[in-house]
Amino acid sequence: MIRIPCPFCGERDHSEFSYGGDGSIQYPPLDASVEAWHDAVFLRENICGVQVETWQHAQGCRMWLRVTRDTMTHEIHGVEPAHPGLAKALGVSK
Repeated sequence: MIRIPCPFCGERDHSEFSYGGDGSIQYPPLDASVEAWHDAVFLRENICGVQVETWQHAQGCRMWLRVTRDTMTHEIHGVEPAHPGLAKALGVSK
Protein backbone atom coordinates (compact mmCIF):
# COMPACT_ATOMS: atom_id res chain seq x y z
CA MET A 1 0.00 0.00 0.00
CA ILE A 2 1.26 3.46 -0.88
CA ARG A 3 0.42 6.38 1.40
CA ILE A 4 0.70 9.76 -0.33
CA PRO A 5 0.97 12.89 1.87
CA CYS A 6 -1.26 15.33 -0.02
CA PRO A 7 -0.12 18.89 0.82
CA PHE A 8 -3.77 19.98 0.96
CA CYS A 9 -5.56 17.02 2.65
CA GLY A 10 -2.84 15.17 4.56
CA GLU A 11 -1.67 11.57 4.16
CA ARG A 12 -4.08 9.37 2.19
CA ASP A 13 -4.16 5.91 0.61
CA HIS A 14 -3.02 5.85 -3.01
CA SER A 15 -6.45 4.50 -4.03
CA GLU A 16 -7.73 8.09 -3.65
CA PHE A 17 -5.32 9.22 -6.37
CA SER A 18 -5.09 8.78 -10.13
CA TYR A 19 -1.67 8.29 -11.69
CA GLY A 20 -0.93 10.97 -14.28
CA GLY A 21 2.38 9.79 -15.67
CA ASP A 22 6.00 10.89 -15.74
CA GLY A 23 6.34 14.31 -14.12
CA SER A 24 9.72 15.06 -15.63
CA ILE A 25 8.53 15.34 -19.24
CA GLN A 26 9.42 18.62 -20.92
CA TYR A 27 6.89 19.11 -23.71
CA PRO A 28 8.02 20.85 -26.92
CA PRO A 29 6.55 24.15 -28.10
CA LEU A 30 3.15 23.94 -29.77
CA ASP A 31 4.69 24.55 -33.20
CA ALA A 32 7.30 21.78 -32.82
CA SER A 33 7.53 18.93 -35.31
CA VAL A 34 5.27 15.87 -35.20
CA GLU A 35 8.32 13.77 -34.40
CA ALA A 36 9.17 15.94 -31.39
CA TRP A 37 5.58 15.62 -30.10
CA HIS A 38 5.56 11.89 -30.78
CA ASP A 39 8.72 11.44 -28.73
CA ALA A 40 7.44 13.63 -25.87
CA VAL A 41 4.06 11.90 -25.67
CA PHE A 42 4.88 8.25 -26.39
CA LEU A 43 8.53 7.55 -25.54
CA ARG A 44 9.24 6.94 -21.86
CA GLU A 45 12.10 5.65 -19.78
CA ASN A 46 11.26 2.62 -17.63
CA ILE A 47 12.97 3.99 -14.56
CA CYS A 48 13.98 1.55 -11.85
CA GLY A 49 14.42 3.82 -8.84
CA VAL A 50 13.48 7.36 -7.88
CA GLN A 51 11.40 9.30 -10.40
CA VAL A 52 9.03 12.27 -10.45
CA GLU A 53 5.41 11.42 -11.26
CA THR A 54 2.16 13.34 -11.49
CA TRP A 55 -0.84 12.20 -9.48
CA GLN A 56 -4.28 13.74 -9.09
CA HIS A 57 -6.02 13.53 -5.72
CA ALA A 58 -9.22 12.50 -7.50
CA GLN A 59 -11.10 11.40 -4.35
CA GLY A 60 -9.98 14.39 -2.32
CA CYS A 61 -9.06 17.95 -3.23
CA ARG A 62 -8.73 17.05 -6.95
CA MET A 63 -5.36 18.85 -7.11
CA TRP A 64 -2.54 17.67 -9.35
CA LEU A 65 0.64 16.83 -7.46
CA ARG A 66 4.26 16.09 -8.32
CA VAL A 67 5.25 13.01 -6.34
CA THR A 68 8.87 11.86 -6.09
CA ARG A 69 8.63 8.09 -5.62
CA ASP A 70 10.96 5.11 -5.71
CA THR A 71 9.47 2.68 -8.24
CA MET A 72 11.18 -0.27 -6.56
CA THR A 73 10.17 0.33 -2.93
CA HIS A 74 7.22 2.73 -3.44
CA GLU A 75 8.81 5.02 -0.86
CA ILE A 76 7.58 8.60 -1.25
CA HIS A 77 10.47 11.09 -1.15
CA GLY A 78 8.46 14.26 -1.67
CA VAL A 79 5.11 15.72 -2.71
CA GLU A 80 4.38 19.20 -3.96
CA PRO A 81 1.61 20.91 -5.92
CA ALA A 82 2.06 20.41 -9.67
CA HIS A 83 1.85 24.14 -10.24
CA PRO A 84 4.52 25.96 -8.19
CA GLY A 85 2.30 28.95 -7.38
CA LEU A 86 -0.83 26.98 -6.55
CA ALA A 87 -0.21 26.49 -2.83
CA LYS A 88 0.55 30.18 -2.39
CA ALA A 89 -2.54 31.20 -4.37
CA LEU A 90 -4.70 28.95 -2.17
CA GLY A 91 -3.07 30.21 1.01
CA VAL A 92 -1.54 26.81 1.88
CA SER A 93 1.99 26.90 3.30
CA LYS A 94 3.42 23.88 1.42
